Amino acid sequence: MTRFTLALLISLFSFAAQGATIVPSPPQVAAKAYFLIDATSGTVLVEHNADIALPPASLTKMMTSYVLAGEIAAGRVNDSDMVVVSRNSWSQNPEFNGSSLMWIEPGMDVSISDLKRGIIISSGNDATVAVAEHLAGSVSAFADMMNGHAEALGMTGSYFANPHGLPHPDHVTTARDLATLAIALINRYPEEYAVYKEREFTYNNIKQYNRNTLMGEDPSVDGLKTGYTKEAGYGLVASAKRRDMRLVSVVLGTKSPNARKSESRSLLNYGFRFFETVTYFSPMEELEKPRIWKGQQDYLSLGVQDALVFTLQRGKKKSLNTVVEMDKEISAPIVLGDQLGTVKLMLDGEVVAQAPLVALEAVEPGNFFARLWDMILMWIASLFSA
Repeated sequence: MTRFTLALLISLFSFAAQGATIVPSPPQVAAKAYFLIDATSGTVLVEHNADIALPPASLTKMMTSYVLAGEIAAGRVNDSDMVVVSRNSWSQNPEFNGSSLMWIEPGMDVSISDLKRGIIISSGNDATVAVAEHLAGSVSAFADMMNGHAEALGMTGSYFANPHGLPHPDHVTTARDLATLAIALINRYPEEYAVYKEREFTYNNIKQYNRNTLMGEDPSVDGLKTGYTKEAGYGLVASAKRRDMRLVSVVLGTKSPNARKSESRSLLNYGFRFFETVTYFSPMEELEKPRIWKGQQDYLSLGVQDALVFTLQRGKKKSLNTVVEMDKEISAPIVLGDQLGTVKLMLDGEVVAQAPLVALEAVEPGNFFARLWDMILMWIASLFSA
């Protein structure tokens, strides 16, 4: 091989490498467990010990908030309802000694709206008990509600014994489950989720600031919750949106408030830098128009009922190829929505997303002569394909 040829090959290889998306290994995160997911597509980007049961500390309050949001959505309570504070939910309850509080007192009337912020922003353990007793009558009954919601969400690694997350031997969750809960909060209860990005809350002349300080350093971060106990270490569930991509990160069991913040930032930056959420096709967009036999028309519009949403390495979208597979010859009658094939998106020979190909219109059978003529044409075609 001549020196010129070798130099040319090296140059061409270098050019190709420069155009390729090179994704490094995920960041090494100093936490007992961590997780990063595309909240829209559900694609897991990074995970470590994601299904290990760990104490969640105040991350528990995400579920307390979720249950409350569900009760508000169902019309069983509303933000203006007043809650009478019991001695169990008193800030001076010895169980709460040294923990985060909203500073409510027995006999006070406190609105659901204030308690909600006391839970989410102030991380008040007293506020969680007040809400639990108001919604369920007791902490134990409210824990049953929490576990019912966890089961409905598929949070198979979680068990809740209380609404605040103070240590209990059976009270555990997982990084994956917390991400599932965060995504459910974001998607199902946007009004509740909006409270998570409020920066401060004043109650009883006491101003408290949101403990999720990552929001102050990264404007794309708009939630969710911090947690800490000696047993759990420092944890953070964070969500951020940049352009059309929303990520949720979970870090559990870090050694300091700064560590949980910096490790969460590393995960989020990695996800946004090297991946993108792709939306392909529009609902009811015509993708194919094949021949239809024995009908009142000769061609049928096919498409997808819902857009395909998935996650790709950045820069790979332009390399996608569309493959349409038809199940069989199509004959009338056809009902709107009938599945008649599959559309696949391929990348480097692999299927990255697929969806049923459905009829975008209904087609009634043609008259007798039209059906007879089509049968003759189909018979002739079968002779040549045999």
